Formats: sequence, structure tokens, C-alpha cells
Amino acid sequence: MAEGGDAATVAHEAGNAVQETPKAEPEKAAAPAEPAPPAEPAEPTVRTIVLTGHGGYDKLSVQQKPQPKAGKGEVLVRVKAAGLNFSELMVRQGLHDRMTKPPVVLGMEAAGVIEELGEDVSGLEVGQNVICLAQTGMWREIVAVPATNVFIMPEEMSYEEGAAIPLSYLTAYFMLFDFGNLRPGKSLLVHIAAGGVGWAATQLAKTVDNVTIFGTASASKHDAIKENGVDHPIDYRTRDYAEEIKNISPKGVDVVLDPLGGADTSKGLQLLRPMGKIVTYGSANMVKGENRNLMKMAKTLWQSTSVSPVSLVKTNKAIAGFQLAHLTGEIELVRSAFQDILNMYKDGKIKPRIDSVWAFEQVAEAMQQMNERRNIGKVILSPEKEPTKPAEGDAAPTSPLKKKKPSLFRRLSKRASRSKDEGEKKDEVKNAKKESPIKQEEQEKADDNKATNGHVQQTPEDEKIEDEAAEQTEEKVDEAVKEEKKDEAPAEEPEKIEVAVENPAETDDAKAAAADVVPDDKPVENEEKADGDASQEAN
Repeated sequence: MAEGGDAATVAHEAGNAVQETPKAEPEKAAAPAEPAPPAEPAEPTVRTIVLTGHGGYDKLSVQQKPQPKAGKGEVLVRVKAAGLNFSELMVRQGLHDRMTKPPVVLGMEAAGVIEELGEDVSGLEVGQNVICLAQTGMWREIVAVPATNVFIMPEEMSYEEGAAIPLSYLTAYFMLFDFGNLRPGKSLLVHIAAGGVGWAATQLAKTVDNVTIFGTASASKHDAIKENGVDHPIDYRTRDYAEEIKNISPKGVDVVLDPLGGADTSKGLQLLRPMGKIVTYGSANMVKGENRNLMKMAKTLWQSTSVSPVSLVKTNKAIAGFQLAHLTGEIELVRSAFQDILNMYKDGKIKPRIDSVWAFEQVAEAMQQMNERRNIGKVILSPEKEPTKPAEGDAAPTSPLKKKKPSLFRRLSKRASRSKDEGEKKDEVKNAKKESPIKQEEQEKADDNKATNGHVQQTPEDEKIEDEAAEQTEEKVDEAVKEEKKDEAPAEEPEKIEVAVENPAETDDAKAAAADVVPDDKPVENEEKADGDASQEAN
């Protein structure tokens, strides 16, 4: 009984256990995933020309950089055209006195459309066409510029003209009317008359009555500069411009604009009439070829003149120096001059000439256009222009000037390496001949065939004699070059002007010889004409 009761109890508890077991619930539908937080918009970028280092054309590249923002007192401008100046060539080579350490964005002038106004900006509106002026940084699709450096474009002016005006015309304006005090009946020498500053100076000088203009340029550009207003074009490649001027005007000229430096500054002093003025604004003679030429730099500095105040008093002459980049603090002075220039444009008295327009991706080709002195007028860069040929994969432009001869050490090293390789090959042939008589016979037959066809190889003794003769010839050439350099002397100095030779290592001002704006063609000394004149200005 007890056992039966126990069994019943156990059965009852087991039944309860079965009832208490939870039934499997049907699977619920998966809850929808929470939406991911919206990704932050990527920071906008703009195509930018960046100078990655000092050197040749390969130091320039187009990169994507963060879009600038309009700060307080600034204006955001979408660039339509930007000017290319000789100063950028000098910065690239490492010659400019106001250089910024690469990587850096170049460009000092541009024209475009206002897209945004920063805080505390008045007198300007979004959508206006404007001209911008800055120390650097204009070679971008969008730039932020201080409102004080922004000027409203005349309605009839193109973006390319707007980008061509600021540096060239401001430089010419200050040199002619402030330093030069150009007045009716005076005469003027404009070096590199087909370049940006030369073109601007000619037009501005013609706004003064009865001014006689002498202009230097290669013969192929004479028709263009005569049409622009030059009265006496001079081909500096074939003639001495100083003699040509003296034949026409025995007393010389009243104003000389000198972007060359070196010996040409001395010649300019000699050409001045009493009460005459020479305004130096560059040192284009330092630039030769694609890369920096230390010999050319040293020679230009060595030939630079140092004139004492006493000598100027005795000859009644004046020397002035100008660089627009050093007028950054004179905002009102620059704005007043530029407004005069814009008014002259509206009146039809001046009009910049555009030589060519290049895509950002072809900035190297644009610089080469200037370096080879193929331009007449201003060279322009455009972020909206498509390259005329695929930029990717193209080799960087190379200087068309005479190729630099490898050093004697490099040539001898190459010969030694070649001799070593040939010696190793001969040893391999000898070993092969020893190992295989059949191969030896075949080699002898091949040698006989070469001899029959006139392809006899030189013996090591012949190569040694040839190398020794070549080395002796090179040594004689090097000695002749050194003697020629010793015989070179600076240009004759004026009889009444005391000229002292400066030591480049002792003067701090020598570094400032590189101008901010230099034109397109440059006179040179006769002995350098065969090399091709590499310095020029396209502003």
C-alpha cells in the first residue's frame, strides 16, 4: 500500500513536471537593424599646382588639396585664369629672394568669380567677376583672398586679361611714373619688350606724349613690338643694343628699365643722359636653362655694379630698385595705382596681350614656353581648360638648350665599368674555349668572319691608347675653358662713374637680385649668344 502510494505520488509529480515544461515559442521576426549614423561628408578638395621641391619642371604637380575657407575679411573666389610670371620660374629653380620652403602653392595673380564673402566684407557681392592679387597661392581652383586685394573687373574684360594685368602693369606703372617720372619728350629703353612687363611698359609709356621708345627683342618679334608702340626695335642677338641706341640718340636715353642685372646694368648706366634714371627690377641674367646654373649666378653677381653716391652726383644720374612683392604693406598705394590702370583699360589706352592659355596639368609646358622665349605677351594657366594632350605618362619637358656634358669623373667611371664588363665577358669566352674544343673552333670561325667583314674588335691595348688620348684631349679642353674664363672681363665702366666689383659672399643684397617680375627676352653678352638665352619673362 505504501509502495502503491509512493508509486502514485511519483507518477503524479512526474505528470506535473511534464505540464510545467515550457512549450517552445515560435521564433519572432528579427528586429530591423538600427540605421547607421550618416557618414560625415568628405572635406571638399580642389585641384592645386604644387611645387614639391627646387629644380626642374618635374618639381611641379597637380594635387587635390583641401578647399580653402573664407576667413574674416576674406573673399572666396573660383579661379577662371591665373597668371604665370618669371618669378615663378626663379622660385622653382631656388633663385627667388622671397622663397617659401616647398611644398608650396605658387601664383600671385588670378581672375575669377566670387563664391562666398567672409565676415566683415563690404563693397563686394557673390557672383561678381574680380581680379585677385596675392603673395602666393593663386594656382588653385578656388582661393581665399583678402578683400583689400580684390578688384572688380570691367565688364568688357576677359578672365585671361584680368589675370594678365596685375603684376606686369603695376610693375611698369610704378617704374615709369613714380621712379622714372616719365614726361613728354623723353626717351626710354625697354628690355625684353615682347615680355609681360615690356609689353605693359610700352603701352603705359605711350600714354605720355612724344615719348621715344627703344625696345630689345629677337628679330621675329619686331613686328609685334612695333605695333605695340616701340619706335626702334633692336635685335639683341645680332647687334649691340648700346651701340644701336648711341647711333640714333648720341646722348643716350632718359629712362632705362633693367630686368637683367650684371653687366647690362653697367651698360644701362652708360646709356643714361644727364638727369637720367635706371630702374632695376630683376636679374634675368642669372637664369639659364631648366635648372639653376651656379656659374651663371656667380658671373652675374660678380659683374654687378656698386656705384658710390659721389659718382652719381658727378654725373647727375639716378639708380632705383623695384619689386612689387615688397609693397605688401602699402595697400592704398597699390589700390590707387591699380585703379588708374583699370581706368586706362576702360578708356582703350592699354590692352594686355595673351600669348597662350594652358591647362593646370600642363604648367611644365607653360613654363617651358617662357624659358625658351617663344611667347609674346602673357602666359596664362586655366583650371577649366582641358589638356591638349594626355598629361599622364608624358615625359616632363626638357630644356632645348645645349645639353650639359658629363663630368670627366663620370665619363672615366663609365669607361672603367665598360672595360670591366668587357673583361669579364672575355674571361667567360676563354673559359668556354678551354672546356669545349668544338666551341673554340666555332668561335675562331666567327672571329674570322668578323675580320673579313671589317668588324675587327679593338684589343685592350688599342682601347687603352684611345682612352689616354681622350683624357689628354679633355684635360686640354678644361684648361682652355679655365683660361677663357680668366680672360673674361666686366663690361667697360663709364668714364666718370666709380664702379666697384662686389664680392657675392660679402653682400646680403646680392640675394635680392632675383626679381619678382621679369619679362620674356633678354640681351646677353656676345660670347653667350651661342648657348641660347634661357632667361625671360612672360608676366
